[in-house]
Amino acid sequence: MLKAIGWSKRSPGLIWRDYLEMTKPKVVLLMLVTALVGMALASPGWVALPTLVLGLTGIGLMAGAAAAVNHLLDRRIDTIMARTHNRPVATGRVSPLQGGVFAAAIGSLGFVILYGFVNPLTAWLTLASLVGYALVYTGFLKRATPQNIVIGGLAGAMPPLLGWTSVTGDFHGHGLLLVIIIFTWTPPHFWALAVHRRDEYAKADIPMLPVTHGIEYTKTSILLYSFLLVIACMLPVLVGMSGGIYLLGSTVLSLWFLVKAWQLKYSPKPDSAIKLFLFSIWQLLALFVLLLVDHYLPVGL
Repeated sequence: MLKAIGWSKRSPGLIWRDYLEMTKPKVVLLMLVTALVGMALASPGWVALPTLVLGLTGIGLMAGAAAAVNHLLDRRIDTIMARTHNRPVATGRVSPLQGGVFAAAIGSLGFVILYGFVNPLTAWLTLASLVGYALVYTGFLKRATPQNIVIGGLAGAMPPLLGWTSVTGDFHGHGLLLVIIIFTWTPPHFWALAVHRRDEYAKADIPMLPVTHGIEYTKTSILLYSFLLVIACMLPVLVGMSGGIYLLGSTVLSLWFLVKAWQLKYSPKPDSAIKLFLFSIWQLLALFVLLLVDHYLPVGL
């Protein structure tokens, strides 16, 4: 019976590494950094330790559950694409039933933590983000429209607002500005990967923008969104959320992103798209670290 569900001849350590992989820990870690920044900017001083620990734990568990559902729904696609063919569910190391139980368990635990120990608003918003990413984006939009990542990107952009509401229990425009940064960053980030992996997406019958509209059109879209990203990254300064440290650092990062997008469009090399994709990850991380540093070490310029 154990062999039939994929548990034979494997140590518990190997099994748990598969489940950990299903949660996309690197992606969740980046999300938690942005949620932490949302918490910090919502607090006049240091974030209360219980809110910090319980809020990040609940958000992290529910984000991991959404990632696990993504593994389940994309298991056919994952077997086709080189980047994902060795994922636990795609290879059968974790069965769909096991993966579903795991996702439901950690998602439910995360919701209970947020609802019972943080506040109901954060719990429901995090659940909405989970449904938006795992079901609306992965289950429908990803296969339905080349604007999938634009529309579905809102769910992935929510963590800083979730961090904000964890502290305040209420909406605030400043929290939404942080969402706008990630929402604007998401399309050029994923389209750069889609340009690099265009043939694989076509083989998997996923209507990513390079598949439906061509690589050059996508490069133009990346460049145009890069200009929007420059503007979005300035919003915290314009409304007084941030000061000199963030202004200086974000300007350098935004212009660097813009240069890379320009090079991708007008003087591309074989690895230009994947380099932009990888840089964008570090750019977003650096932007939110700068927001955090600026908040606690304000410097006038």
